[in-house]
Amino acid sequence: MYSTEETLARLAGIPNIQVTPEAPLSRYTRFGIGGPCHALVDSGSAESFAAALIALRAAGAPFVVVGGGTNLIVADEGFPGMVLRYTANRLLAAGDRVSAGSGAVLDDLVDFANERGLRGVETLAGIPGWTGGAIYGNAGAYGHSIAERVRTVRFFDGEHVRLFHNEQCEFQYRESIFKRRKDWIVLSAEFQFDPSDPAELCETSAGIREVRNRKFPPSMKCAGSIFKNFLHSNLPPGAASLVPPDVIRDGKVPAAYFLEQVGAKGLRRGGIHVADYHANLIYNTGDGNSADLRAIILELKARVGDRFGIHAEEEVQYIGFDYGI
Repeated sequence: MYSTEETLARLAGIPNIQVTPEAPLSRYTRFGIGGPCHALVDSGSAESFAAALIALRAAGAPFVVVGGGTNLIVADEGFPGMVLRYTANRLLAAGDRVSAGSGAVLDDLVDFANERGLRGVETLAGIPGWTGGAIYGNAGAYGHSIAERVRTVRFFDGEHVRLFHNEQCEFQYRESIFKRRKDWIVLSAEFQFDPSDPAELCETSAGIREVRNRKFPPSMKCAGSIFKNFLHSNLPPGAASLVPPDVIRDGKVPAAYFLEQVGAKGLRRGGIHVADYHANLIYNTGDGNSADLRAIILELKARVGDRFGIHAEEEVQYIGFDYGI
């Protein structure tokens, strides 16, 4: 059993870190739910962040690394260990390339590129969260994903800082090697863009934000879509045959289609509701808890599995549950 006090003392000797003991994680997730961790550890210095990770491993302390908290469900009991965030958020442009720290807000990266006439991430406008998390989960929208523009990713593997080129990141739909290797922490990335008209790019992003804000208002305590869409080619023949052709978009079937068929809209449990206008949107009315949120997710997975014989997979990640992040 590790000692919280001794671990905090070790962290106190590392420069350029901020430690918040007993931080309530509900303040750091968009769902606004979840209990405390032993300490929240923030750093914008790669060297200090790596030193903190090494110190926590040496102390035998349980820890988890998170980003902007937009896609996290934290247990009501919290997390019995340390939660780390790498907060470096610098954005730098050089020609058709942009370097972004993992802590840069994704929407800031979109605006930064658009204003410089750099085409490639304008359709990601309005997606909440940080750039590191977007790379981790290969965030995307409107038929495009961030992986299309990633040139290199700089990350810490637990011992050394390394650099991967795009193909080494093994990007797939809402997947990357970093999602499978959670001990590898994204520090920064370099993106490559195409020249374009800044006004057109800004107009595209503004239109997308308007649509997104109608579906997912910024004040709503939610993670956007809960479940990944389905690749039509990967569906079992029986399920694939039930999907109307006009529902298929860019080779994908929206998870909302299957959820709607099993009566997801309007489902409620305590303060957790499924939107009555979008079957793949679950939100906290303000007094919800993670137990009810997890129960609704499990119920929807069971309904879709029983009806269609397919596995609905969450986009969200879990902290503090037995299955962990």
